[in-house]
Amino acid sequence: MADERRHFAAPAPGLPPEALPSEALPSEALPPAAAPSAPRPRRAGLPVSLSPLAGLPSALRRAFDGELDRGNAFLFAPVFMAAGALAYFAMREEPAFAPLLLCLGLAAGLSAAARARPALRAALLAAAMFCAGMLAGKVETWRAATPMLGAEITTRLTGRVVRIEHQATGRVRLTLDVLATERPVLRYAPQRVRATARAVPEGLAPGDVVRGVARLMPPSGPVRPASYDFAFESYFSGIGAVGFFLSGPETAATDAPPDLRARVAAWVEGWRGRMAGRIERRVGGPEGAVAAALITGVRAGIPEEINEALRITGLYHVISISGLHMALVAGTLMVSLRAAFALFPSFSMRRPVKKYAAACALLATALYLVMSGGDVAARRSFIMLAVMLLAVVFDRAALTMRNLALSALIILALAPHEVVGPSFQMSFAATAALVAAYAAWRDRRERRPARARGARGRDSLPAAMLRGGVAYAAGLSMTSVVAGLATALFTAWHFQQVSPLGLVANLAAMPVVSVVVMPMAVLAALAMPFGLEAPPLWLMGQGIAAMNAIALWLAGHSAFDATGAIPLPAVLVLTAALAVLTMAESALRWASLPLIGLGIGLVAARGLPDAFVAEDAGLVALRLADGRIAVNRDRPRAFTIDNWQRAFGGGEIVRPQKAGAGSRGTAASGGGAAQPGEDVASSAEAGFSCAGGLCIARRADGAVIAHAANADAAAPACGDASLIVIADATAANPCAQRGAAVVTARDLARRGSAEIGFLRDDRRQGQGAASAPPPLRAEIRFAIAEPYRPWHGHRRYSREARGLAPHEPPRRQPPSTQRPRPPDTVSPDAVSPDTGRSGTD
Repeated sequence: MADERRHFAAPAPGLPPEALPSEALPSEALPPAAAPSAPRPRRAGLPVSLSPLAGLPSALRRAFDGELDRGNAFLFAPVFMAAGALAYFAMREEPAFAPLLLCLGLAAGLSAAARARPALRAALLAAAMFCAGMLAGKVETWRAATPMLGAEITTRLTGRVVRIEHQATGRVRLTLDVLATERPVLRYAPQRVRATARAVPEGLAPGDVVRGVARLMPPSGPVRPASYDFAFESYFSGIGAVGFFLSGPETAATDAPPDLRARVAAWVEGWRGRMAGRIERRVGGPEGAVAAALITGVRAGIPEEINEALRITGLYHVISISGLHMALVAGTLMVSLRAAFALFPSFSMRRPVKKYAAACALLATALYLVMSGGDVAARRSFIMLAVMLLAVVFDRAALTMRNLALSALIILALAPHEVVGPSFQMSFAATAALVAAYAAWRDRRERRPARARGARGRDSLPAAMLRGGVAYAAGLSMTSVVAGLATALFTAWHFQQVSPLGLVANLAAMPVVSVVVMPMAVLAALAMPFGLEAPPLWLMGQGIAAMNAIALWLAGHSAFDATGAIPLPAVLVLTAALAVLTMAESALRWASLPLIGLGIGLVAARGLPDAFVAEDAGLVALRLADGRIAVNRDRPRAFTIDNWQRAFGGGEIVRPQKAGAGSRGTAASGGGAAQPGEDVASSAEAGFSCAGGLCIARRADGAVIAHAANADAAAPACGDASLIVIADATAANPCAQRGAAVVTARDLARRGSAEIGFLRDDRRQGQGAASAPPPLRAEIRFAIAEPYRPWHGHRRYSREARGLAPHEPPRRQPPSTQRPRPPDTVSPDAVSPDTGRSGTD
């Protein structure tokens, strides 16, 4: 049978058209006569058209004007606002309100006056958004004003329980609102603390009051410069101190009843805790802890083995309540509701059931937000999803760049400090990349011939199912690749690691999570009030077990994933490239290519750190020439050394050697390993050699680093060492005239951990042994700058920062001579000599 479409393609029968004379054609239809071409002007012997940059400015201007005509300038508003917030939090000094208000008012006023010049107006609006980001950061800092403990202290603490977290180690972590402190009384006590305990009273619930002797400490700073700042996060989370109970806290009574907000929060936390316990008991094992984390956000009970496997394989986002979970909850509910509405065709054809389903999904995600504890990532994800669901309610497209930009603006206005953290950066980078990729795929699909699209409708059922399965796998692969590439930069910047098998892990585990785990989680939560949650929780546990098995197996076969420290300029350049690539729709996207090249070049030309020093002056690490890492302690803190190891780019840990009890030699003896004793092996780069309170290590290029207990122990190393770390806050510089750089415990207490780079020092070329390489000069970079920002101001009140020795409690007198104990007073260690504040700022 002939194809009927050929008849429509053939010309209709009839008389051939008569040729019209040229005079009969209208003049507008005639092509203009070609003007004689002028000779091409030449530049340096080449035609102008061959100059590679000749038309670049005009092309960029046309592309820029095209973006303005499309209204895409709005997409870059959150980019400039985020840049302003980043600039505020990176400032060395706290700015006043007046300059920021003046900046915003001036930029906004000038942009309003420049309406006739679109390009100038766009630039001024960008400046206004930048100033708005700085002002938002200032307002949030002023609003937080968290009082933070300044020095370690032991006190009798009375507090109201805000949150209870049972950890996998068996300990219990309590978040407490401080009601009182005794023995001593803290004059400037933190309002909220987080402390762990070995055990808590039976039946303890949020809202109860506990009392016990606790050792409190101020939140620590970064373990190295440019890394995660615990004090910064604690300041904006309202946590003023951390610590542990020396003995199990006991319930107590108080005359101060909680306010309405505290009672509501306690009820919600108690509800979450009971639900998490019920889920863990039903599912059991590690799967029960993961199930509780997915539904209630309580992650403390997950074994560290599972956590580490999920991190290595790039699956940790599964157990962190984020946009994935919100979207799966909303999507599951919308699909279920629309399927239910379809059972009543007369109703669904007359009513906007899609809007009804979106509204119900919005309410469900709001309930899920409360159920999960409402942490920072969950609140941000809820805002993003709420904007998209509201767009559906108001007949707008949901998954668009404009909705993503609007969500980012709302989050930056409410909590601008989030822009500093990895969660915000990775979430929006992945979402923007996925939206842009989906838009490109949709445009490509629409440009396909209608014949190719219509051919799929004639497939048989098996062929359609196979095509659908392939499309699902391809879509999942594309999603994992795009999201992984978009977030790899921020993963390397914040964590100095990538997931080599992340794509494989996500391809294997995400179908289980999307099809089994999260739909069963929604069904279990809906069935729990009726006591029918057991079947869906069992299925959810089976899916989690499969996910854990995948993560553990791939983690065991994954190579070491450390990338080394990434320079900040490279991160900024590559972030700008990502913004241009995902948000621009015209040829302006090509402008991202030189930015990508520049960013990759900066990463390739980076230099890794040579050494790190902990902020308590107790731990030092030196990167040796062969990539190994020498440390001065047999048992370094696992969290700190793991962070340093990834920043160094990996490498085996070299433990210190104990020198003989003989004499203390010089650091340059024999030109081999730097050793205090002559009996230590003289092979180069043998790591730290320790004797008599002095540990010394030498690198093959001449870098020598020493760690000393006090100034007297450090003195013999002054002539040969590049850097000496003295773990004594009262020590003076014993090397003032001998060239070595000295960092004391007081310097580190005030300015935080340090990163060390070694440079050639010609001034000390003739010093040291003749066979040893010339000594190097140490370049020191501290994590915290002075004057302090509000989240670091408490550091000035510690004993170490004031140059005082550690506090030693008075010895108890014999019972026969022991005097009556005086009334509770304020400890002198908790009082700053210049302000009288109890160890806080």
